[in-house]
Amino acid sequence: MADTNARLNEAQRTRLGRIAFRAWRRGFREADLVLGPFADQVGPTLTEAELDLFEALLMEDDDHALYAWIIQTAPTPEKYDGSLMTKIRAFMAAHVAAEVAKGAG
Repeated sequence: MADTNARLNEAQRTRLGRIAFRAWRRGFREADLVLGPFADQVGPTLTEAELDLFEALLMEDDDHALYAWIIQTAPTPEKYDGSLMTKIRAFMAAHVAAEVAKGAG
């Protein structure tokens, strides 16, 4: 990831910083534990279109609904049901679930 960060320009780093700040401070811990690390670790690899969609997702007001979309206990709105949500879900399965199992939650 250091390689990826080195290739980012200042505007991209600033944008990712704003996204990460919002992702870590959803107000619902379960969402924070998925979206914060996702923003930090995967954010720099997202396309501009995925970043746009991620920013829109982070603007959603209902944290419980957003988390339900991620864990698939509620239907994901069509707008968000694509490659970004697939990446978030894969990240959660591979990384966040293991941390929670170790006692992070």
